Amino acid sequence: MSWIVLFVISILLFVFLVVILRRFVGHMKREQNLEIESLKSTLIDKDNPVGLQGAELENLKKQQEEAQRHLREVISKIPVVQKDGRFQIDQEELRKRKAASNGNGTVNNDLA
Repeated sequence: MSWIVLFVISILLFVFLVVILRRFVGHMKREQNLEIESLKSTLIDKDNPVGLQGAELENLKKQQEEAQRHLREVISKIPVVQKDGRFQIDQEELRKRKAASNGNGTVNNDLA
């Protein structure tokens, strides 16, 4: 039974110290005219993970958009066909393109 009394006293002491600490922090904020940032505002921004400043961030975004556009263009030039519910590279179309680029009209099995 004595441990319950000790537990209640320790809880009361803890609550008392928390109240005193809150009052002290509030008093110091008013005294020094401070504003404490919330934790949410200090979290990493998903659009700016490295903390770049305005012009640098815009420049990086433009570079990434250009890279994405170029990647889309390159991928769209690859011939694909759907076989068995999966997209696969169209080998016949690649052979035709290679033959047309060689200009001799022969089919070459070496695509690498």
